[in-house]
Amino acid sequence: MRLYHDPRAPNPRRVRMYLAEKGLLDGLELVEVSIAANAHQTPEFLETTPLGLIPVLQLDDGRTLRESMAICRYFEELHPTPPMFGATAWDRAQVEQWGRHAELEVLFPVAQVFRNSHAFWLGRIKQAPEFAEIMRDLLAQRLRWLDHELGTRRYLAGDTFSIADQTLLAAIDFAKVSGIRLGDDTRNLKRWHAEVSERPSSRA
Repeated sequence: MRLYHDPRAPNPRRVRMYLAEKGLLDGLELVEVSIAANAHQTPEFLETTPLGLIPVLQLDDGRTLRESMAICRYFEELHPTPPMFGATAWDRAQVEQWGRHAELEVLFPVAQVFRNSHAFWLGRIKQAPEFAEIMRDLLAQRLRWLDHELGTRRYLAGDTFSIADQTLLAAIDFAKVSGIRLGDDTRNLKRWHAEVSERPSSRA
């Protein structure tokens, strides 16, 4: 199997961290698709994924899977241990809930700040700097909210590390590209970040 990815982008990192936590990363062929070099927009790559999005998983029989969570859920079905999406019905619901929060309330604003204000995208897409500032303010609010939540438990979805934590970690780390860092008013979030960053999978 092949995983098409960009080592600098947050969504492929989510998949790599998941696979590393499962001990499956070494079994895949990693194919770098550089966004900076527009490799995701070549006719050859667009045949694999018409929207030019990464990551993409290509199975040995040629079938492909797009979207980070779809790829991870596929492997979760094949390799349920250790459970990264929760072990019980309640746990799975909690991981789904907090994973969605991490994706929609943190990763999405981070991505919009980057796309609409960073020089990397200048001339590549139409930017809206005012929207970037709206997202920057929203993100600050959401990080304070998560700091409060993480004052009540060890990990995002409870007492067990899950894929929700990996999504939040990828989002917070990628925010640094836009000059966004955890402040002194997010002590619990900084504690969580330091702990999950120590896991070997965080370096995948």
